[in-house]
Amino acid sequence: MIYLDSAFIEEVESAVAMGWVKGVTTNPTLLNKVNLSPEVCLKQLTAICPGELYYQLCARDFPGMVAEASKAREIIGDKIVLKIPATELGFRVTAHLSSSINCSVTAIYSPAQAAIASEAGAKYAIAYVNRATRLLGDGLALVREMSEILKDSKTEILAASLKSPEEVAATLQAGADHLTVPMSILNAMATHELSEKTVAEFTTNGIGITGY
Repeated sequence: MIYLDSAFIEEVESAVAMGWVKGVTTNPTLLNKVNLSPEVCLKQLTAICPGELYYQLCARDFPGMVAEASKAREIIGDKIVLKIPATELGFRVTAHLSSSINCSVTAIYSPAQAAIASEAGAKYAIAYVNRATRLLGDGLALVREMSEILKDSKTEILAASLKSPEEVAATLQAGADHLTVPMSILNAMATHELSEKTVAEFTTNGIGITGY
């Protein structure tokens, strides 16, 4: 599936109108950029999101994260997927919540973390591909290694931090099951200068049932 990575209502509306964007991922930074409270923003996103809506927990202790998860589910309902950081605490929270709410483990930088995410019951393991390339040297290798680790599990790979259509394609070829990208990359994925040129030639030289 392809998700939009945004918390801006106008962007989500535009992405939904495309017809092929299946859901929305948010994070604390994106929510902070919106001129709405997180609760109001999430309510509005829930109303227009066609599928899953991801919310990242911000609390810093076990009781706080569990309480925040409960509040997020009250706001978002059945569309919710929690994003839980890939830390020792995050894995404990995932194991506690995953039987009752869809969870994803975010900011995974090693295949070993992907294995723990799976054991903890996470529906998704999230890899930041471009950032992993910058920090580790090869984000695509990370996706390939995660794919090998998770091939017999129910946990799927969601790829984020993708900066071009070419990186998107390479990430899917490396084994990612899903991806989330900002609006600019969604638009870039849907267009190619040669496609535009070919269509222009058809328009100039051809005719259809409407006479155009």
